[in-house]
Amino acid sequence: KKYGLSQRYIITLIHKYEELGEKAFDYRGKHKSYSKELKLAAIKEYLEERGSLSQIGVKYGLTNHELLRKWIIKYNSHIEITDYNPKPEVYMAKARKTTYEERIETVKYCLEQGFTYKEAAIKYGVNYSQVYSWVKRYKENGEEGLLDRRGRNKLESEMTEEEKLKYQFKKLEAKNAYLEMEVKALKKLEEIERRTIRGKSR
Repeated sequence: KKYGLSQRYIITLIHKYEELGEKAFDYRGKHKSYSKELKLAAIKEYLEERGSLSQIGVKYGLTNHELLRKWIIKYNSHIEITDYNPKPEVYMAKARKTTYEERIETVKYCLEQGFTYKEAAIKYGVNYSQVYSWVKRYKENGEEGLLDRRGRNKLESEMTEEEKLKYQFKKLEAKNAYLEMEVKALKKLEEIERRTIRGKSR
């Protein structure tokens, strides 16, 4: 409460400190690279119950133990584990022109895969900020929010009462559609994690 941090985050800090001392908190400004061998070794340790996500993440020098969770999910989904390529170009690349259909497909892929903005950017050849912006617009206005409107949109203050009601209803529909996709993505993740736990029990 004093420092505005979650209990989970503090536990992670403790594990880092226990493993590496004060150097665990040295600032790293770059994306780290992780080899296929390192990933498989970390996954194996977790599946053999030789430590928690946080403890194993610290041991292998991961910037975030959630990376290990993603690797485990891929491993249990029979998706090939490969060397990590940070691909900084997805952040710096110039935004390219896209079609309405491409934007919808990119957003749906991003949500279905658990909000993997970077993976979606790489897969569809766009930059990270484009994907982030499209997901945000989809959340607020659904598929209609991904339309390419060159002109000035009508402000809500300029609408008639009937137009305001229709506009608010569309926004509500869009939010519900977004939440449904979000719930599906979370259920998919939970099911994979349940399979992982069952596998560990066996």
